[in-house]
Amino acid sequence: MLPEPPVPLILTLTLDAAAQAFFDRLRQQHFPPERNYLAAHLTLFHHLSSPELPNLLEQLREEAHQTPPLPLTVASLLFMGQGVAYRCENEQLLDLHRRLQRSWGPTLTPQDRQPLRPHVTVQNKVAAPRARALFEQLSADFTAFQATGQGLHLWAYRGGPWESLAEFALEGPAARQ
Repeated sequence: MLPEPPVPLILTLTLDAAAQAFFDRLRQQHFPPERNYLAAHLTLFHHLSSPELPNLLEQLREEAHQTPPLPLTVASLLFMGQGVAYRCENEQLLDLHRRLQRSWGPTLTPQDRQPLRPHVTVQNKVAAPRARALFEQLSADFTAFQATGQGLHLWAYRGGPWESLAEFALEGPAARQ
């Protein structure tokens, strides 16, 4: 069903339970409580057009059917000035993002036309010294680790907590080595 009035739609990558719990725990500890009304997430698109919802749902269903679960390398920490995030790497995720960009091109915002820089934010909108301290603390013993992108999740943005609209498990065949 189409959200009324039209609202921005957000597309995220669903993570495996262990990675989700890890990022959620850090977000609970370090995100300003008055702004922390979302679970940790890896955003693929920030503002999709809700009048396109039926087409988006069909395309996401098809992409999820063809895309296998995505092994992600959580490769490094990112200092974002007023926050900290974990940078994730997977070439198939970047390919998926580019395919969707080409398909949705005319309706995308300038932000969503940019190349994807996959990350999960665990702290944001804090004073720079506080963010720098967390970045240094987490970097001190950081070791790259693996996570898995398991699905696509479409949300409606209503100014606060997001409303879940649809989830699609990644179920395509594993890539051949």
